[in-house]
Amino acid sequence: MPMTLVGGPIKATVAGFRMFTLAEYHKLIELGVLTENDPIELIDGCLVEKMPHDPVHDGTIQLVNRAVLRLAPPGWCGRIQSAATLPPSEPEPDFVLARGDERSYLKRHPGPGDIGLIAEVSNSSLDYDREDKTRVYARAGLATYWVVNVVDNQVEVYEQPSGPVPDPTYAATTIYKPGDAVPVVLDGVTVGTIPVDDLLP
Repeated sequence: MPMTLVGGPIKATVAGFRMFTLAEYHKLIELGVLTENDPIELIDGCLVEKMPHDPVHDGTIQLVNRAVLRLAPPGWCGRIQSAATLPPSEPEPDFVLARGDERSYLKRHPGPGDIGLIAEVSNSSLDYDREDKTRVYARAGLATYWVVNVVDNQVEVYEQPSGPVPDPTYAATTIYKPGDAVPVVLDGVTVGTIPVDDLLP
């Protein structure tokens, strides 16, 4: 089976590789060709190998989860490294704050209309999260995307997504450093702020 396995940025068109639709990707899972033990996610039609985790990465995800859930109003739930259906992609972001509760996504993954906040923790995957993941999330119209940048000790907040245009991106990027506080915005309303120091290791 042709497979795109990359650690860095990928392009929307990858010469020589078979591109997969979301339906084909789901069929590979249904048939057992891909299982939960395969570190693969669908990004822009490419099967992409996910980065291995180190303690800093996984521990920082826990920091983000705890800090955001403290502020989340009723009717929102946190999801860690779980799939989100964002056609033509199905990434497994490090953290998502989605509408509903722990039973809301037993039969489907959250889609663009379900997601209030999406975040990636970046230590070994910074270029990938800034480029490829930004494109995926902007195309899906996700209002707020955080890159918790462990390398540069900052939190990057991307807002004003372009939606499904040929070169999707976010129009606004704000950098928060230690000592700053990151606003948590859901449905256009700031529900609180989180000190950067609470989100970084």
